[in-house]
Amino acid sequence: MRLSAHGDLTGLLETCQVCARLSPMSKRRRSSPSRRTTTSLAASIGILLCIALIYGAQQLFGGLLGSADTPTPAVESAPTDGSWVQLYFTEPRNPDDKSNRPEESIDDYVVVSIQSAKRTVDAVTYEFNLPTMAEALIDAHNRGLIVRLVTDTDSMGEEAVQEIIDAGVPVVEDDRSAIMHDKFVIVDGTTLWTGSWNFTENDTYRNNNNLLAVASSRLVANYQTEFNEMFERSEFGPKSAANTPYPQVTVDGVLVENYFSSEDGVAQHILEALDNASQSIYFAAFTFTRDDFSQVLVEKANAGVAVRGVYETRQVNAGSDESYNLLSGAGLQVLLDGNQYTMHHKFFVIDNQIVVTGSYNFTKAAEDSNDENVLIIHSPEIAQAYLQEFAKVWLRAGGN
Repeated sequence: MRLSAHGDLTGLLETCQVCARLSPMSKRRRSSPSRRTTTSLAASIGILLCIALIYGAQQLFGGLLGSADTPTPAVESAPTDGSWVQLYFTEPRNPDDKSNRPEESIDDYVVVSIQSAKRTVDAVTYEFNLPTMAEALIDAHNRGLIVRLVTDTDSMGEEAVQEIIDAGVPVVEDDRSAIMHDKFVIVDGTTLWTGSWNFTENDTYRNNNNLLAVASSRLVANYQTEFNEMFERSEFGPKSAANTPYPQVTVDGVLVENYFSSEDGVAQHILEALDNASQSIYFAAFTFTRDDFSQVLVEKANAGVAVRGVYETRQVNAGSDESYNLLSGAGLQVLLDGNQYTMHHKFFVIDNQIVVTGSYNFTKAAEDSNDENVLIIHSPEIAQAYLQEFAKVWLRAGGN
């Protein structure tokens, strides 16, 4: 039996119809008028009992289902193969040239997904100069699919974006001083690609990035809502409504929290995750200027929690990562990254159980003015994959 989370009349009637069909009294059979009367009466009683049970359940659980203060995660099953999420990490080569690039790069997987699309492709990226992605979007448009793009105003002059516009693909820019920093693709309304990866040569071949392919109808619905706000209504940053449909989803037993800024108070959710750490916190940060995050990390380290972090070297050298000085001055194990290009990750791994990842840099701008997205994934398996990536970044930074 499925209870509607909103207690709507349609869901109630559907459930009652199911109860009537399942009742042995509702089976069609030849009988006498008196038996038909008895059968009809029994079926009616069964339906009334079903309504009473549903009403009682809604009274008992309705507060939990509808409460904004204590949202109950929406629950859904994984795809038939059980793989609701796939993880990808870039493999930067120092120095980079075409002769030593890996056979498969992170964009290949997204391009194949777009090539398999049957109806729609909605794409969002802060930066865009990658020919393979431009070609994939244009090809999808030429095949008759509905293709739409949202990008930051600073990318509108890029050749790849201009080619997409010239091909007839509609493109929306944010047209403001703050940045549209989201990066995600929705294919056919069923598959979501999201992470730290922009559609650029640097982010694909030179920079450290992570990307997730997600098969979850509810998480897709969240990102589709974000896309529609930007593309259809030009609502960016603080203008965006706080209307994420499913901020908490359980997929195949895995709790996933999903938030967007500037509307969902992302920083508070990350702070709660950090503050609940009892064993370890590992992080990789492209840019990190939030004092509240830094203070929690110092407090946790002083309480015996193992804290290690890698900061992007050029950001620290430019004086824009105050967090590094605070943590290193407090004696925490923090390093500057060893990629001669850019360490572009922005993730935490907490207690080997929880991963915080997305487009969200650990800055005030990410919280207050940019367009960003974050996933907080409660999964030891996914945490292990990010720990392995952290270990690579840590070793390249000179850690042991």
